[in-house]
Amino acid sequence: MYIQMTDGVPPPLEQSSLDHRIEELERQKDIDDWLPITSSRNAKWWYSTFHNVTAMVGAGVLGLPYSMAQLGWGPGIAVLILSWIITLYTLWQMVEMHEMVPGKRFDRYHELGQFAFGERLGLYIIVPQQIIVEVGVCIVYMVTGGQSLKKFHELACQDCSPIRLSFFVMIFASSHFVLSHLPNFNSISGVSLVAAVMSLSYSTIAWTATAAKGVQEDVQYGYKSGTTASTVLSFFTGLGGIAFAYAGHNVVLEIQATIPSTPSTPSKGPMWRGVVVAYVVVALCYFPVALVGYGVFGNAVLDNVLMSLETPVWAIATANLFVVMHVIGSYQIFAMPVFDMVETFLVKKLNFKPSTILRFIVRNVYVALTMFIAIMIPFFGGLLAFFGGFAFAPTTYFLPCIMWLLIYKPKRFSLSWWTNWVCIVLGVILMILSSIGGLRQIIIQSKDYSLFS
Repeated sequence: MYIQMTDGVPPPLEQSSLDHRIEELERQKDIDDWLPITSSRNAKWWYSTFHNVTAMVGAGVLGLPYSMAQLGWGPGIAVLILSWIITLYTLWQMVEMHEMVPGKRFDRYHELGQFAFGERLGLYIIVPQQIIVEVGVCIVYMVTGGQSLKKFHELACQDCSPIRLSFFVMIFASSHFVLSHLPNFNSISGVSLVAAVMSLSYSTIAWTATAAKGVQEDVQYGYKSGTTASTVLSFFTGLGGIAFAYAGHNVVLEIQATIPSTPSTPSKGPMWRGVVVAYVVVALCYFPVALVGYGVFGNAVLDNVLMSLETPVWAIATANLFVVMHVIGSYQIFAMPVFDMVETFLVKKLNFKPSTILRFIVRNVYVALTMFIAIMIPFFGGLLAFFGGFAFAPTTYFLPCIMWLLIYKPKRFSLSWWTNWVCIVLGVILMILSSIGGLRQIIIQSKDYSLFS
C-alpha cells in the first residue's frame, strides 16, 4: 500500500511508530539508570583494585593450606603459580573485550557471551554458569561468615555455653538484609574498600601467627588418605580449592561497567591498572598463607587454616572478626550481579515497574534463600572444591579464551592460538577433576552431620 508524504512530514501512522520507538528508548534508558550495574559510571581506577581484591581474596585463601596438603609440595606450588598466571591472562582478556566494539560496552558477562556465541546460545552458556558461581559464592560466604563468628565467640568468651552454627549464620545474614538494599556497585565501594583491607589484614595474621607457632613436632607432608583411590580423589578436591581462590572474573565486566569511558580514554586503561595492583595484593595474601600454613601443620591442617590455630587467642579472634567483615563485602560484590539479572528480567521481560518495593522483595528473598541453603550444607572445604571446579573453572580459566578465539580468530598455531588452547585444556581438566573431588568431600562430611545442627 502506497502512503503519500505531505511536505516532507511523515503520515500519522509513521509518526506514531516513531513516537512509540522514542518512548521505548526513553523507558529502556530509565530502566538502565535504575539497574545496579549501569546506574553509575563515575568509578576511579582504584575502585577496580579493591572491588577485585574483595571479589577474589575471600574464603578461598583460608582453604589454600588444606589444598596444598591434598596436592603435596610440588604439584601444590605448581598449580598455585599456574593459576595466578592463567587467571591474570584471562582477566586481561575480559578487560580488553569490554569495549572491543566501537560505541558498545559489554557491561555484563552474558552480554559478551551473546556477542561471542550468539544471542540465544550465549545466554544458555553464560547465564547458568554465572548464576551458579555467584549464588554458590554467596552460600560459601554465608558458611564462612557463620563459622568465623562462631570461632570468634568461642575465643572471646571461652566460658560461655556453645551456640549452634545455624544461629551464627543467621546473625551474619542479618547484615545483608540491610546492606543488600544499597542500589548499585558504586554505592558499595566503601564496604568493598573495608573488605579489601580486611582481606590483607587477616591473611597477614593467618600466616604470621602460623609461622610464630613453628613447625609442629609430628608434622607430616605425605598424603593423608589411606588408599590410592582416596588419595587421588583428595588431590581432585585440592585442585578445586585453588580454582575457587581465583574467582573474580565473574564480576569483572560488571566492575568495569562502573568506570567512565570515552574514545580517547577507554575504561580498559584504569581498569587494568586496578587489576594489576589487585593481583599484587592477591599474591601477597595467597602465597604466604598457602606455603606457611602447609609448612607448619602439614597434612593435619584443617580446611580453614584459622581453625587450626589456637594461640595467640587475641590474634586469632581478631583475624576471625576481620574475615567476617571481609566476607560481608565479598557477599555484596557477588550478589550485585544476581540482583541485576533478576531485576532486569522482572522489569524488561515481565514489565514490572522499577520500584523500591520490587527491589526490597527481590533482595530480601535472595539473602534468605542463600542463608537457608548455607544452614543446611555448611561444608566449607567440600563447597570450595565443588563450586571451584563446577563453575569457577569455566568462567575463570577457559570461557574467556574460547570467546577470544571466536571473536579475534588468531592465526592457527600462533602464540595467541596456542596460549588460549593450553588454557582451555587445563581449565576443562580442572573443572572435571575438582568437581568430582568436591562432591566426594561433601558426601564424606555429610555423614556425620545432622540438619540445622
